[in-house]
Amino acid sequence: MTPGRDYDESDVRIRPNRRGSRPRTKDRPAHLDAVSAFVVGVDRGRYRVLVGEGRDERPVTAMRARELTRTSIVVGDRVDLVGGTSGAEGSLARIVRIQDRATVLRRTADDTDPVERVIVANADQLVIVTALADPEPRPRMVDRCLVAAYDAGMDPLLLLTKADLAAPQDFLATYAPLGVPHLVTTTTDFGQGLDDLRAALAGRVSVLVGHSGVGKSTLVNALVPEADRATGQVNDVTGRGRHTSTSAIALELPDPGGWVIDTPGVRSFGLAHVDPERIIVHFPDLEAGTDGCPRGCSHDEAECALDDFVARGGAGPSGLSRLESLRRLLRARNPQSSD
Repeated sequence: MTPGRDYDESDVRIRPNRRGSRPRTKDRPAHLDAVSAFVVGVDRGRYRVLVGEGRDERPVTAMRARELTRTSIVVGDRVDLVGGTSGAEGSLARIVRIQDRATVLRRTADDTDPVERVIVANADQLVIVTALADPEPRPRMVDRCLVAAYDAGMDPLLLLTKADLAAPQDFLATYAPLGVPHLVTTTTDFGQGLDDLRAALAGRVSVLVGHSGVGKSTLVNALVPEADRATGQVNDVTGRGRHTSTSAIALELPDPGGWVIDTPGVRSFGLAHVDPERIIVHFPDLEAGTDGCPRGCSHDEAECALDDFVARGGAGPSGLSRLESLRRLLRARNPQSSD
């Protein structure tokens, strides 16, 4: 310092920050110009979405914005896009927001895994596809899918295929007390079953779930011929199907409209995320009898008040069979009862 000199701010040397001089901020852009889109496919970090409606509808390829890195985006999601939303070759849009989901179908790897995996979003109907033979039906898998549907707030539909190989009556009798709607098709000619399925899917967003080899992709090809989904044969030795679909895809149905989502075959359906109290809500004739249950009652124990409630006729003439069906679904969450 020079004696007698007056210093001001211009004499102070400020060294630039090695990591950049731009201050960090948590304020994110509002993206007020974002356009709405519907996710129809996911493939290795790229999302196939539909933008616009009617004649203006166009497919667009998009990626996920950095702020959504830890957020799962799945088929059926409604999202907001910015960037290249024209759909022109080589253009790439950016997903900056996920709109509120009406429903979420999810599963865990097993009944002890705390990590939930979202399968599809915004579907309102779960079509549980199971073959009556080749491969053999697995009722416990159907039970688990029913629990997942009830938990997600979706309407279940039981679709039985290959009815020309085995009669469906015995299998359907198991689910009669639940009142689950069902349809039946054959391997050689879908016939009336396909027409009934079209009517059941009309105007809805439906997701097909089931084991490999039960005929999901075959049904999709019959419903949407231009889909050209790969199909395969069931292994004669193991009795299991081969994975032909590797990712979920949403396809628009011809008139009278609607969407169908084809998913890869699953061999397990973990239910660690499901609260039993959300299952009994779908049994209104039994729910009234839970008032006398002890705190934390699983509804499948000796102290449960539902036994006395049903014995007194509080749930009507079908109360016993309904209670047995409820407890079968509750037991589906038990690892010892899984397939």
